[in-house]
Amino acid sequence: MALEHNMDLTRFNTFGIAAKAHSLARFGSVDELRTLLALPEVISKPQLILGGGSNILFTQDFQGTILVNEIPGVALVKEDAEHVWVKAGAGVGWHAFVLYCVDRGWGGVENLSLIPGKVGAAPMQNIGAYGVETKDSFVSLEALRIADGELVVFKKEECGFGYRESYFKREGKGRFVILTVTFKLSKHPVLNTSYGNIQQELDRMGIKTPTLRDVSDAVIAIRRSKLPDPAVLGNAGSFFKNPVVPNALLERIKERDADVVAYPAGPTHSKLAAGWLIERAGLKGYREGTHGVHDGQALVLVNHGGATGKAIYALSEHVLQTVKNRFGVELEREVNIL
Repeated sequence: MALEHNMDLTRFNTFGIAAKAHSLARFGSVDELRTLLALPEVISKPQLILGGGSNILFTQDFQGTILVNEIPGVALVKEDAEHVWVKAGAGVGWHAFVLYCVDRGWGGVENLSLIPGKVGAAPMQNIGAYGVETKDSFVSLEALRIADGELVVFKKEECGFGYRESYFKREGKGRFVILTVTFKLSKHPVLNTSYGNIQQELDRMGIKTPTLRDVSDAVIAIRRSKLPDPAVLGNAGSFFKNPVVPNALLERIKERDADVVAYPAGPTHSKLAAGWLIERAGLKGYREGTHGVHDGQALVLVNHGGATGKAIYALSEHVLQTVKNRFGVELEREVNIL
């Protein structure tokens, strides 16, 4: 729990950016967090709560204290004939939590296998993949209010969940530290295999009657085939959100690109695949020395080694402008920029 000064953040962010923090400390309990927040050196400067560092791009040094959330533990809170309520510490690895649930036959998060980061980031980002989002199984979370150290419970309706969005990324940003998250999972799950290539992967595996483990394994295989391992190639997963556009714009795009990948998003709008837009704009595999667009998934920006955060940010600007010029679509970054 001790403060460490002038800390290199390379191993604390999956992009592998060599920024520095004025100070850094880890906490594994509410009491440790309160003790740290009471230190004059901490409270007098900016604070940043960090989990796995898998959704952040450091474009500069951090002139304050980074507090690394390592709150552990997964516990069964209650159950009935159909469901279990499971509470996990915000510092638990998300994929480890998913496998914990899959191993026990608790369904609801298996499609979110192999997403990097910690449990605490799940409701903050409303992480999602293959037709499933955090909000689908979310019940509540407990957070510490930084201003007065009080514990506050947020129910689902209070979290303002949206597409890769929540209250904690908007009005509540920087005001709370998520401590634990509770999920409601099914003992008799209905598997979701229709999204993406899950069913094709299950067919390839020769599985006719899939289990939770089979779906999880299929998702893991798909993700590994498309996305680079941050331990090998620095990245933060999907860098851009899939944009939602008016149907009129979609029709104009179809006049030139009839194969545009789009999904309904209400009666008047459609969601476009950002990866398809970037690839069709000619940027898949694009490289600028130390950094570039991944050659397997255009949604992912990568650090080939030695890139700065500013360089990767400039690359993201190039992607945004190129897609806007080509399609008239404004992409939005999913990754947090510091």
